[in-house]
Amino acid sequence: MMTESNRAPSMPVRVERATPADGPAIHSLLAASRLPADGLLDHLETAVVARRGQDVVGCAAVEVYADGALLRSVAVAPSARGTGLGQAVTSAALRLAEDRKLPAVYLLTNTAERFFPRFGFSVIPRSEVPAGVRQSVEFRTACCASAVVMRKPLQP
Repeated sequence: MMTESNRAPSMPVRVERATPADGPAIHSLLAASRLPADGLLDHLETAVVARRGQDVVGCAAVEVYADGALLRSVAVAPSARGTGLGQAVTSAALRLAEDRKLPAVYLLTNTAERFFPRFGFSVIPRSEVPAGVRQSVEFRTACCASAVVMRKPLQP
């Protein structure tokens, strides 16, 4: 359990696996953060949410493929930004990928290139993303061709 320090000290925030019932709240959070939601509902089994009470205030997901995973949909509600919640949901989603013994996690970003290196991500050419991961909706349609591509190798 993670407790926010500056915004709502008496209201704990829990990071836990997402459920199908979280879909609408995640979609709203992604829309507010101007992030694509296309295809996300197909990957809720590998998504996490942060809850303050019953409210979803953060999310992240990994799309799992045979040759790697795609980290996507990392978002935090404006009321919870600056509290470490983005790091918490990202770490939780990366643990889901590590548990599956995947070789690497990839991501696309237009705005957070400086956020992800703290987790071991580095910028790579789009051509280095394996074919399975490139089949993601994010790669095929949701993210523009100018998005920065990053990779985090996972330990065997």
